[in-house]
Amino acid sequence: MSELDKARDTQLKNIQVKTGKSLDELRRIVDESGLTKHGDVRSMLMRDLGLGYGDANTLVHFVRQSDGTSAAQATGATIDDVLGEIYAGGKALLRPLHDRTMAAIEELGEFETVPKKGYLSLRRKKQFAMIGPGTKGRLEVGLNMKGVEGTDRLVAQAPGGMCQYKVFLTGEGEVDPELVGWLRQAYEAAG
Repeated sequence: MSELDKARDTQLKNIQVKTGKSLDELRRIVDESGLTKHGDVRSMLMRDLGLGYGDANTLVHFVRQSDGTSAAQATGATIDDVLGEIYAGGKALLRPLHDRTMAAIEELGEFETVPKKGYLSLRRKKQFAMIGPGTKGRLEVGLNMKGVEGTDRLVAQAPGGMCQYKVFLTGEGEVDPELVGWLRQAYEAAG
């Protein structure tokens, strides 16, 4: 069993403890809700059961029998194939910036890259960063770390989201020691 599978199983056990409901009961709640869209089901679980974003998201993937990876990965596509889709069309100009940022991250040590729809999740024992095209022609780097005060550049995110901070990049010169320091802190905190 992979580290990610172990982590998911632990998270599902914790969800059962938090809600006081078995996985069968939770599946029934989702099925009886009549909701079909992933985001709608996740929001319902957050609202009705008091789950956080990550727990609700994992539960939806479990109930829907999806592991959360992109359809492309599930069919055996490589990370390069997925990146080709993510950085297609108008987003193609961001690919060199993505590659430069990933090169800096790879210097930190070993981690797992999990392709998702529209971005890459970077994980050790848990997700420490996510990287993908953002809005306004910028590359978005999401970071998970605690005890850091946000700045104009390191933008704190609302609690319950997938990342605690985001940094938006527009040029390779912004992959600088400050960014690498934040990435290192997130990397180390993830185990």
